[in-house]
Amino acid sequence: MSIDSLRRSAHATVSGFPRGFWWLWLSTLVNRTGAFVLTFLSLYLTQELGHSAWFAGLVVALHGLGGVAGSPLGGTLADRWGRRPTMVTMHLAAAACAAALAVVTSPWAIATVVLLMGVAMQAVRPSINATIADIVPAHDVRRAYALNYWALNLGFAIASIGGGAAAFLGYRTLFVVEAVATVLCAVIVFLRLPETRPEAAVDQRGEPVAEEKVSMLTVLRDAPFRTLVLLNLFVCLVFTAPWIGLPLTMAGQGLAPSSYGMVIAVNGIVIVGFQLLVNKLTDKRSPVLLLSLSALLFAFGTGATALAGSPVAFAATVVVWTVGEMIHVPTNAAATARLAPEHARGRYQGVMGMSWAVAGFVAPIAAGVIVGGPGPDVLWMATTAIGVLAAVGYYTRLRKALADDTSPRDSAPEVLKGQSPYADADTSARADAGAGAGAGATGQASVSA
Repeated sequence: MSIDSLRRSAHATVSGFPRGFWWLWLSTLVNRTGAFVLTFLSLYLTQELGHSAWFAGLVVALHGLGGVAGSPLGGTLADRWGRRPTMVTMHLAAAACAAALAVVTSPWAIATVVLLMGVAMQAVRPSINATIADIVPAHDVRRAYALNYWALNLGFAIASIGGGAAAFLGYRTLFVVEAVATVLCAVIVFLRLPETRPEAAVDQRGEPVAEEKVSMLTVLRDAPFRTLVLLNLFVCLVFTAPWIGLPLTMAGQGLAPSSYGMVIAVNGIVIVGFQLLVNKLTDKRSPVLLLSLSALLFAFGTGATALAGSPVAFAATVVVWTVGEMIHVPTNAAATARLAPEHARGRYQGVMGMSWAVAGFVAPIAAGVIVGGPGPDVLWMATTAIGVLAAVGYYTRLRKALADDTSPRDSAPEVLKGQSPYADADTSARADAGAGAGAGATGQASVSA
């Protein structure tokens, strides 16, 4: 491949997005570049404050538990209050929590701050995902989520490298740096990102049209979306298991902790290096086929861990499920946005984000119990079975809902949608992306993230 063809391919990957998307992308990069708290929290608690490993694990789990509450909260606020004020407020709240960790030392205070930080960080993600669905044309929405996910991982990679050097300055310094980076992220959103929440629909006479009220219970009654959330929970359980099960499995085979560090680093390297290429290869493909494929890659990538016996073999398994991750995250995010009615995108994103948070809380505990009990082989057999079940579920239960030719869920000939701040973009395409009758688009993230 020539330099010119590479340049054209790169340009095609990043072209066609409104300016607001790139400000949001930049805010994600800045935010993740300063993401030090979770990376170094367990070391800070055990090495500097002298707490037990059990307490450190509990505190980290509380962060995930906070996310279970934060995701639906953030989704509701995004729809009722607006995307921009929700993002700014929750970013500032997360910054305050990061700064507080630099000064509090009481176990109860630390646990409370970390729990609240989990709420704030997860509450941001539905607004981010809803904003992308608001401003990006339907045919580019999955590519937009992939680029945002790439920014998230690129920022985290930078944070990991910088954090290792900054650790000499002390963990509290890292927490203050995260607070500053998160405030900067809020400033970018406040100054550069207009509110994107769709205006109320109006009829041909310009009169407001009453829209169906959507509660969290209403979202859960949406059968296709409920299925998408459940299957995403299965995939997230499989995806989260290696972060606990892999180091325990490698240690059980007598491999040094440094070997695990090199193996798991493959995950970030592959994402940063190949996310854009994977997105190029999968662009415009059937969402249901991509979700099924990603579930199978998770299943067989984690399942192969039971057969690995060397660092190279373990790294190869990580490559397989990492490719699944790169396909799944933007596709699932695009599917959520497409299934959601335009005026309820935040709530739908919030419920989907909650599935990520639940998996992040449950999977580490379950993986530890299984490895310590029946053994690691049982864990990897279980992840294989769950991943295959998810793949079958996507293909058999969501083929119609995620088809590309379904009509928009809340559009009607006599109803006109209010103009957003991005009136220059393809408005009708954006309506299709967020209001598809059963077509699929997003979630996360966020990971959400």
